[in-house]
Amino acid sequence: MYTFLLFAFSALAPDSLVIPLGGNTWSSLGNDIPAAGIEHWSDASEQFTTYFRVSTPGTVHLWVDLEVPQGESQVSVALAGAASAANGAARMLRINASGALHLDAGEWTIKDTGYQAVVIRGLTRTGLVFANIRSLTVTGSALQGPTAYVPNDEGNFFYWGRRGPSVHLSYTYPKDTHIQWFYNEVTVPKGQDVLGSYFMADGFSVGYFGMQVNSPTERHILFSVWSPFTTDDPKAIPDSLRIILLKKGEGVHAGAFGNEGSGGQSYLNYMWKAGNTYRFLLKAQPQDDGHTAFTAWFYAPEEGHWRLIASFSRPQTRGWLTGLHSFLENFEPNQGDKTRYVLFNHQWIGDDQGHWTPLHQARFTGDNTARKGYRLDYAGGVMDGAFFLKNAGFFNERVALDTRFERPAGEETPPELP
Repeated sequence: MYTFLLFAFSALAPDSLVIPLGGNTWSSLGNDIPAAGIEHWSDASEQFTTYFRVSTPGTVHLWVDLEVPQGESQVSVALAGAASAANGAARMLRINASGALHLDAGEWTIKDTGYQAVVIRGLTRTGLVFANIRSLTVTGSALQGPTAYVPNDEGNFFYWGRRGPSVHLSYTYPKDTHIQWFYNEVTVPKGQDVLGSYFMADGFSVGYFGMQVNSPTERHILFSVWSPFTTDDPKAIPDSLRIILLKKGEGVHAGAFGNEGSGGQSYLNYMWKAGNTYRFLLKAQPQDDGHTAFTAWFYAPEEGHWRLIASFSRPQTRGWLTGLHSFLENFEPNQGDKTRYVLFNHQWIGDDQGHWTPLHQARFTGDNTARKGYRLDYAGGVMDGAFFLKNAGFFNERVALDTRFERPAGEETPPELP
């Protein structure tokens, strides 16, 4: 059932916001959404969902900013999960090729706080496309409290916002410890191995080590170390500041990386399985030449033995492991509307004298997307005796950043070493 509306225009009220589709919308077919919004839309099977979060129940009035290049189109707009005077029926908009339009899509009543989903579908068209849609304008009493959405593309936040918030666990460990070893276990529950996820187990001040979902048929065990030379272009690093590969395991690819800092990177193509628990072990060894060697090993229960991933030498670094952490991120913007979570358990550190200490405390933090309040779909805590992290997918049960967690004690012996 559709409710038909005539064209209408409205000036922006004080309690209004403009939601650009370029940073807040996802295609049901997984297609990219350009910064300008919905473009080249001709497939009737493709629908688009735009998300924003309200903190106050009340009403919202939707306006769609669009144009039809040629012909006539009919598209529907619905606020998913909202109760309205029209009993939740979608509103249909009839659009002619008459330039940019600001069309009334009706008023909706929101009975509870949290994320709202505006769903746009194409019904009929006589031109090449249904419509080019740049933004939604929202007014109403539900906007009286804080709202969450990506307001603009400053700082490339359409990209970061569509990826969703990255969340971290910063582990608490004794000060003034020469940490030579860092051990962690990672379990991705079944169904949580979403494409584009990076479940990072052993993070430290100059690198990271974990496992990824790269495609439906490819998964990586990834270990990287940043160069002390700050650049996003690995070719710009002076020879004296390059990360040196000392050795790598069988089947491991090694090279350089860029775009988010630069340095040395290694990865093993390994189809790890959701539901299994994997072990990650990292070692730091200061060298006499002012370098430190960082070495990573990976243990898969289905194989039953440790694998060497790689060992890198980092110049201008003579020290031990610091800044120990884990994180969960989505690196595929088109997967930012899907939720995933991960468990981290049995963290240990070993010092340079062979003493091992379990880690039971961690602080929960988030990236700039979370800190700015652009995306609030993040959580962390303790589940089934392990730390957990959760992000993306527009769930509502948010956990405050900088919360400290403590998992139960119980380990009596350090992990088996390779």
